[in-house]
Amino acid sequence: MAPPAGLIQDPEILEGYLTDASNIPGQASGLLRPDSAEQVAEIFRAAQAQGQPLTVTAQRTSTTGGPVPHGGWLLSTERLRGLRWLDDQRIRVGAAELLAEVEALAQEKGRFYPPDPTSWRECSVGGTLACNASGARSYRYGATRPWVESAQVVLPTGEIVEADRSTPIPAHWPVPEWTPPQVKTAAGYHPADNLLDLIIGSEGTLGLVTAATLRTLPLPERVFSILAFFPSIQAGLDFVEAARQAQAGPRLLEWYDAGCLELVRARVPEVPSTAVAAVWIEVETDAQAEDQALMNWADLLSQTGALEEHTLFAADESGMERLGRIRHAIPAGVNEQVVANGMPKVGTDFAVPDAGLARMMAAYGAVELESVLFGHIGDNHLHLNLLPKTPQELEQAWAIWGRLYDLALSLGGTLSAEHGVGKLKQPYLRRMVGDPGIAAFQALKRAADPAWILGRGSLLADPVAASSARSV
Repeated sequence: MAPPAGLIQDPEILEGYLTDASNIPGQASGLLRPDSAEQVAEIFRAAQAQGQPLTVTAQRTSTTGGPVPHGGWLLSTERLRGLRWLDDQRIRVGAAELLAEVEALAQEKGRFYPPDPTSWRECSVGGTLACNASGARSYRYGATRPWVESAQVVLPTGEIVEADRSTPIPAHWPVPEWTPPQVKTAAGYHPADNLLDLIIGSEGTLGLVTAATLRTLPLPERVFSILAFFPSIQAGLDFVEAARQAQAGPRLLEWYDAGCLELVRARVPEVPSTAVAAVWIEVETDAQAEDQALMNWADLLSQTGALEEHTLFAADESGMERLGRIRHAIPAGVNEQVVANGMPKVGTDFAVPDAGLARMMAAYGAVELESVLFGHIGDNHLHLNLLPKTPQELEQAWAIWGRLYDLALSLGGTLSAEHGVGKLKQPYLRRMVGDPGIAAFQALKRAADPAWILGRGSLLADPVAASSARSV
């Protein structure tokens, strides 16, 4: 059988598609850029007929290697466009549209789309559905799944389905019966009772979303931000607990450790030298209640020992931009450090139940290798970025990561709270779900994709490679 029409094999073009934010290198024999669900279906059928592995790539903002091909064809979603306002609260969007474009359209209508991953300016909607992305506002609004009303999905066999929560899962697909950790999690197949919820978060291994209908909310009348600095970790944690109990709680609750603040000081002089931790919150309110809300939060900061004179408040565009510069200076500083070290960073994406937060924070604080800790403390979900400088330190970093993972699991936590499993974390999923869980996931994958064409090596081990290894 001839290759699909439009297969690109120019090495110079392919080179731009072979990795993602994980920097894992890949290789592929060709690239396809369909512009409709029908073309995607044709490609899927050709891949099945020819036994060609097929890896979907979008904006390549993933940190887990999911879009990185290990042979076979690459399918880029970049031409699956289409963005339009449907009614008073819903947007129809093609998989290739950037989340920033969705947010801009929503705001034109006085609405907003709650999911806000850090890469929202660069990531595609299809990518966010594939890994059930979340972000800082997940503390109040959850991850992507509840904000998707329906999706056009191409199944591995080439069937095109418009799936919503009344669409049954194909009868021959054995949906895994397992109980995910009771935390924010993006690891493993969702134990769904409908096709839409199963596809969301399946990391491009059970089908490709080509378009989706998303639900929005009215823009709050007012939003203010507070970046508070603390002289001790305990003072910061006391404020976090108080913020969780506040009657009008924040929509996001973020943590930055001393390593983060050191990175920021080089760019933002407002960061006090005596601070060892910071907490950032955003609060939704209205004009009538705003002054009282600000006073209430100022009182809470005073009661928990914040460095009050250094607290940064923002309620207008310029103030929000200033706090935004501080927030974005941290990943920028981390990336610069990685380049200077000449070694990849090793990052955690664990989340634990409320009762396990203190144990995890103590374990993070005991790490001796250079690192920075930041993230979504409202969800007990923090990213420890280990920054090795030598191959020996890189090996040490992965050993530290493994010990922290074991602790997170012992506390009832998850391998991945928001980034997904991909190829980078695939070998570690078994420790979370056990042999029965992996077997159930494999049975579902085999039923949906008999030749194991789609997303081979992501989330689950590549059975072809495993078979070859056994035969050597």
